[in-house]
Amino acid sequence: MRHRPLLKLLMTPFPYSVGPETAVSDALEKMQAHAFHHLPVTDGHALVGVITERDIRNLQAGSLASQASDELTVKDMYIHDAYIVDINEPLDNVLLEMAKRHIGSVLVTRKGNLAGVFTSTDACRGFGDFMRERFPHDDGNDAA
Repeated sequence: MRHRPLLKLLMTPFPYSVGPETAVSDALEKMQAHAFHHLPVTDGHALVGVITERDIRNLQAGSLASQASDELTVKDMYIHDAYIVDINEPLDNVLLEMAKRHIGSVLVTRKGNLAGVFTSTDACRGFGDFMRERFPHDDGNDAA
């Protein structure tokens, strides 16, 4: 009997996080330094949301561009109603909910504490790996 894969199989564990008082410019620097696009927001030990590189870039290009991004803090723009799930949630449930909500990331908890992040990139990587296992191909050039 095969078991449904769980979210923990594909998530990125032990993510970095920032506090609400962190300057948006500092959050962006952290994302760039570690090559990721979603950053959990924690207030003390409480997980309160997520800030994304796309949102920061849109802000910089938009109407608030005149206000220096180092004056803005994460609390000015993070996503409060982030999708948060337990590490043992079945992966199919998470993928379908992400599609339903049109979102690119999920915050993952274990016993109520931040344990990881699962993104659409993680989902694509996992599905690509699954496809290669399920449908192996030779290394020949099959291009038309």
